[in-house]
Amino acid sequence: MPGIWRMPHETAEQARTWMAWPPGGYTLGDDPFEAETARRAWAAVANAIVGFQPVSMLVTERERPHAAALLSPGVEILVTELDDAWLRDTGPTFVVSDGPEPRLAAVDWVFNGWGAQEWATWDADALVGRAVAGLAEAMIVPTRMVAEGGGLHTDGEGTFLVTETVMLDPGRNPGWTRERVEDELARTVGAEKVIWLPRGLTRDYGRFGTRGHIDILATFPGPGRVLVHDQRHEDHPDHEVSRHAAETLAAATDARGRRLTVRGLPAPEVVKDEDGDWVDYSYVNHVVCNGAVIACAFGDPADKTAMDILAHAYPGRRIVPVDARPLFARGGGAHCVTQQQPAIPPAPPHT
Repeated sequence: MPGIWRMPHETAEQARTWMAWPPGGYTLGDDPFEAETARRAWAAVANAIVGFQPVSMLVTERERPHAAALLSPGVEILVTELDDAWLRDTGPTFVVSDGPEPRLAAVDWVFNGWGAQEWATWDADALVGRAVAGLAEAMIVPTRMVAEGGGLHTDGEGTFLVTETVMLDPGRNPGWTRERVEDELARTVGAEKVIWLPRGLTRDYGRFGTRGHIDILATFPGPGRVLVHDQRHEDHPDHEVSRHAAETLAAATDARGRRLTVRGLPAPEVVKDEDGDWVDYSYVNHVVCNGAVIACAFGDPADKTAMDILAHAYPGRRIVPVDARPLFARGGGAHCVTQQQPAIPPAPPHT
């Protein structure tokens, strides 16, 4: 049974967006030009969002001058220790309590470097969830489950999307069953129905991948509706992955018993990068904020089609494209570097 906490849908009113600035390591690399490219990519996402709602950016002391130079003056800079910059995963997942006096809480997932990957360090990032919860003045919902925000999506009404290769990853939750994961999701984020997809996109299983995060494959633009990555090039290994995901979702029902309406978001026409590796460029990995959708763009002929589909999926919101190629080159997209904090409506006056 679900607990007292509920994860709102991303279209619900938000109080702010949380992000983390690249502190170094593979994200910045050793080349000064590549480092500046990465910084500008993170700044582009933050600067797009802050036009619609507050943004708080966690920054290491060493990187503070770079962040201050590239970020809009409206972005709040908060100095803290970091190992990496994918705040969707290292930060908490915000939830709210239903009832006459709503409360904000933050699920402090166990973070272990995406399944204890050999290149990852997480001494500082393992503490980021609790730190952000404190800064947001949110109650902490503790858990022993290893998870990341990019590993789950919700319709806000109790339906969740996950992948088996993340939630049942032996490097994350050895010995856990579907039932145990579902019980913990019910307790922490209010899951009533969990729809399991077997895996994520192909490149996400490379060296710097997450082993199959859902937020690059499928998302709910609203209750009863799903957008799914649609790789139409038959020679791309994600052609079969996306086809199977779409079929699974079309056959599923949500927590209210509704059959899902599934729409494909066509993948960009480019299929390989300059090194000849398959790309995982995906328009699914967009950011919803108050009044807008910050959309990943790739300088590709498919960009316009994707923006039109997103505009239809999120009526009344402005579609703001940002060049996501530098983000994807480092292992993720715009959604991966952000985490929304829902707004808490004021409690009704006591009578």
